[in-house]
Amino acid sequence: MEIKKSGSRPSKKGTADWFTGTVRIDPLFEPNAPSRVIGISVTFEPGARTLWHSHPAGQSLVVTGGCGLVQSWGGPVEEIRPGDVVRFAPGEKHWHGATPTTSMMHIAIYEEIDGNSADWMEAVSDEQYNIGVGPS
Repeated sequence: MEIKKSGSRPSKKGTADWFTGTVRIDPLFEPNAPSRVIGISVTFEPGARTLWHSHPAGQSLVVTGGCGLVQSWGGPVEEIRPGDVVRFAPGEKHWHGATPTTSMMHIAIYEEIDGNSADWMEAVSDEQYNIGVGPS
């Protein structure tokens, strides 16, 4: 058994290679062979979001706080709230993040295959992001 105590691993700032806006990443667990599973807690400040990306083995998000937005390529922008679980299929191009006025926190669970856990693409434009923003 291994216990990683809360606060024993430093938070990281999300980089512009992966995010637009202010994002904090808190590591939860890394792959421990033969497992390939990674878990992180991600906090998006209002207006922050990922770039378009995909995961070779898919991804699951468990929303833990706030209110967010999520979209798969070619699909509608959907609102997500605490308790919602979002599943993306392997290779499914998508993004996720906070609303313009509310932060959002989620736990992301995905796998690393041959050293790759995500394929990062272009930024989500303000136009694409704002499609999902309705009246308050």
